Amino acid sequence: VLNISAYLNQNTHFFGNQTDTLLRNLRGQDASYLMSAVGEANTARACLTARYAAGVISSDTMGCIADDIIVDVMLAVIICLIVVRFTMAVVFQWFIAGRLTKPGGRSGGVLAWRSVAGGNADPNQHRPPPENRYALSSNYPAPSNSSSSLNALSVRGDSSTIRADSSSSASLTKPMDSPKPRPTPTPKGSSSEIVDTRLHTIMLVTCYSEGHSSLKTTLDSLASTTYSRKHKIFFIIADGIITGSGNKKSTPQICIDMLDLEPSMEEPKPCSYIAIADGEKQLNAAQVYAGHYKKVPVILIVKCGTTAEQKTSRKAGNRGKRDSQLILMSFLQRVLFNDRLTELDYEIFWKMTWLTRGVTPDKFELVLMVDADTKVMPKSLTYMVAAMVNDITIMGLCGETRIANKRESWVTAIQVFEYYISHHYSKAFESAFGGVTCLPGCFCMYRIKAPKNGAWVPILANPDIVLEYNQNVVTTLHAKNLLLLGEDRFLSTLMLRTFPKRQMMFVPQAKCKTVVPNTFSVLLSQRRRWINSTVHNLMELVLVSDLCGIACLSMQFVVTIDLIGTIVLPAAICFTIYLIVITCVNYKNPQFQALFLLAAILGLPALLIVITTRKVVYIGWMVIYLFALPIWNFVLPVYSFWHFDDFTWGQTRKVAGEKKERHGVADGEFDSSQITMKKWEDWERERLGRRKIGIHGPHRNSLITPTISPIPGLDNKGVIQDAYGDRRMFGTASRSMLTSPISYRPSSIVNAPPSPRQGPVATGPRYSQPQPGGGSPYLTATTVSPQAPIAHRLSTPNIEEVSWRLK
Repeated sequence: VLNISAYLNQNTHFFGNQTDTLLRNLRGQDASYLMSAVGEANTARACLTARYAAGVISSDTMGCIADDIIVDVMLAVIICLIVVRFTMAVVFQWFIAGRLTKPGGRSGGVLAWRSVAGGNADPNQHRPPPENRYALSSNYPAPSNSSSSLNALSVRGDSSTIRADSSSSASLTKPMDSPKPRPTPTPKGSSSEIVDTRLHTIMLVTCYSEGHSSLKTTLDSLASTTYSRKHKIFFIIADGIITGSGNKKSTPQICIDMLDLEPSMEEPKPCSYIAIADGEKQLNAAQVYAGHYKKVPVILIVKCGTTAEQKTSRKAGNRGKRDSQLILMSFLQRVLFNDRLTELDYEIFWKMTWLTRGVTPDKFELVLMVDADTKVMPKSLTYMVAAMVNDITIMGLCGETRIANKRESWVTAIQVFEYYISHHYSKAFESAFGGVTCLPGCFCMYRIKAPKNGAWVPILANPDIVLEYNQNVVTTLHAKNLLLLGEDRFLSTLMLRTFPKRQMMFVPQAKCKTVVPNTFSVLLSQRRRWINSTVHNLMELVLVSDLCGIACLSMQFVVTIDLIGTIVLPAAICFTIYLIVITCVNYKNPQFQALFLLAAILGLPALLIVITTRKVVYIGWMVIYLFALPIWNFVLPVYSFWHFDDFTWGQTRKVAGEKKERHGVADGEFDSSQITMKKWEDWERERLGRRKIGIHGPHRNSLITPTISPIPGLDNKGVIQDAYGDRRMFGTASRSMLTSPISYRPSSIVNAPPSPRQGPVATGPRYSQPQPGGGSPYLTATTVSPQAPIAHRLSTPNIEEVSWRLK
């Protein structure tokens, strides 16, 4: 406290004009900050104190006390969060990650309570006994012990558990008794020793406008993975007849040229299905190609659009990545629940079964989702399957995504450390609690169904997941950001919201490489979609109260902090820059608390690199990342928030001759009468009846539907009823769909010529003799010499006998 009465009475500017102005204007006020900020006054402080000091204030004011408390508490909370996040990431890397791919998973390690509570002590006791639900031929190879088909379905009250039964009404065939299959022996020293129980896995590859190089890289990497070829199948979906910028051929044609197609399956008929769209585009058609790629079975689905759309649209059949995912998800749901199948579903069903030599789609338990510009490392698929086998509570997982073109430009260079830290820091921390909030769509795996107490629980194929994920009428800003921009992240959100007690994990042993944007405009478009979808997905997860933990020690609290941190990123980087500048200017009075906090935020990731990976090269990439912090924390978030209502994909996927168009706009009306749905056994009856066609002609079976009139007495009509949950608004039942029966000819029949890769055992089916007591016929196979001039001979009774059997 200064008594400057004597100074004011003298009316002199002894300490300078600026100091004199401050002293006269700040009488009776706290002038500490201004006196220290003004250079002239700061120099005169010692002299003023010596001449005019009258005393000191005995205590701080209430404002100062409140300010100190708030600053100290927030500093303590932030430091605790940083330290806890760092510590848990290290704990995961040291004690948990290695156990994920070993027998027992994390059940016997650190933080094992979630796995133990989910019943992971002995996964085999939860697996239902092997049964065969869709039995087409008794001479097909016995299915692996990794999964079991369901003879009949009894749905519990929650409509989410499928139980095996001893009798079947879903199959036309009588399952043949067979000994319990044994695990496939693994050669000593083979990399497949990582996993002893092999689960049938679908490798879903979604493509849009990629070229030959990107597609070949992805398919080569997946085909060369060390996982058993007998337990994996490609499921490639080309999203429309699209020709990418710089490509001479369309992406579907590139895919077709790369595959070794079966000769009789080269020209499949377009099959109709209900797509994710509004208006007349809700009706779509797709062709199903079947073949092999480097001896791995391949199902290629080309969304080609209706005949009218092919004449008017430059992107015929294009409905988006979410629609591609839902083709598979809806198909698996209908197969598991023995629901009615669309024309496309049945085409996928029998071709999949034929390619895998009798492994029906209900036996598949895992789906690996990969983008068409991703290169998967050889052992990655094996590690991911091993993690799923070792812990039945894991419903989804992802590996580490690295950058393939890291030195291409400064734009790619600034992304290297960002990719690293998002996996080994953020996802590692979330994995410690089993709640990874985002499984990247370029490289992740989901469980189709999980064993539990002798029954199957559908996970990815759960009706709650499928119905909410297939919303086709999206009107709100929130819903559009969820479904049109961040469908991959929204699928992870749905999984956590539907199954909060199950786990989503990060498996660092599984690695892939992807090509990232190399120009700033493309990076801007990509991050706009990612940031906006992140904000809206975190808003969804904040409302999920069933996530693990309580209060401040819960995943819900972590999600809340992440949401706040994402929103305030621009302000945070502005304050950081201000802190650095003010510290350099006024270095004698540094803000120690803020500087300590900044050092912790920026320094702990470097310490994480040294402790976990020990790859010093990443410290160099971290320095580049730090120089680009204004771009990451200010430019990209501000641009994203400013374009909250932009739902286009921008420059990320360019198409030749494409013009900017409105996203998800309805055009015309949906004609539901063109969709035919039937039970699997009805499709089979129709197939068996049509096999009578052409018995007086060549004996070799054709996969193309003959264009003749339907067989009398055979049901060729299908009606969409209320039971079918279509893709209307919010996944509601299809009561609003006007239906009318139509005549239908199936696109193909199941009798296919033997694959040259499968040898003489891959023979065509024929009718068996009528069973004692009557009943439906079942199919058997006849072994034919590979030198035989006719691959398949069909022993067919007369048409009256066929009609009697079908009744």
